[in-house]
Amino acid sequence: MSSFRGFIAIDIEDVPKLFLELQRQIVETGADVKLVKPRSIHITLKFLGNVEEKLIKPIENIIRDAVVDVDPFTVKLRGAGVFPNQNYIRVIWIGIEDGDIIKIIAGRIDERLSELGFQREKREFSPHVTIARVKTAKKREDLMNVIRRYTDTSFKVFNVEAVALKKSVLTKEGAVYTTISKIKI
Repeated sequence: MSSFRGFIAIDIEDVPKLFLELQRQIVETGADVKLVKPRSIHITLKFLGNVEEKLIKPIENIIRDAVVDVDPFTVKLRGAGVFPNQNYIRVIWIGIEDGDIIKIIAGRIDERLSELGFQREKREFSPHVTIARVKTAKKREDLMNVIRRYTDTSFKVFNVEAVALKKSVLTKEGAVYTTISKIKI
C-alpha cells in the first residue's frame, strides 16, 4: 500500500510583497531561521502525517462535508507574531483577522478525521500562516524587534473558494508541496 505525508490547507496565491519584505528583514537579523518559500505559503487546517492512498477519497468527502454549508469567504492576513512565545521562538507567523469560519472548518475536519484513525488536535486551533521556522535562539531580540514592527500590519485580503488536500515531500532544500485535490466551497 502506497502512502504520502499529507495535510489539509487553504492555498494563498500571489504572496504579497510585504511578506517578502518581512522575510528579508528576518534574514538580515542574522537569526538562525528557515524561511517558508513564497510558493509554499498556506493556511494549514490539519496536518495528517502519513496517509495511505486508499484514504484520499474518504478525506475528500470529509473536507466536502466540512464546507457544505460554507459560502466562499474573505480572509484578512494581519499582524505578525511567534509561537510558542517571545522567549522561545519556534515559528514566525502572520495572523488571520476574524478567522472564525476557518476555525469552524478546521474543527469539523479534525473531528471527522478521527473516525479514520487520525489523532485529534490537543491544542485549540489558531489560524495563521507560517512564514519562517526558528532553529536556535541566536539573535532572538533582533528578530523580535523586526516582528514587533509588523504586529498591526495588514498584509493581504483574499477570497477563499477551496480547501486543498496536499502532499508534502521533504527535501534538502525544504518541503515541496503538491495539490492532490481541491474541494470547492
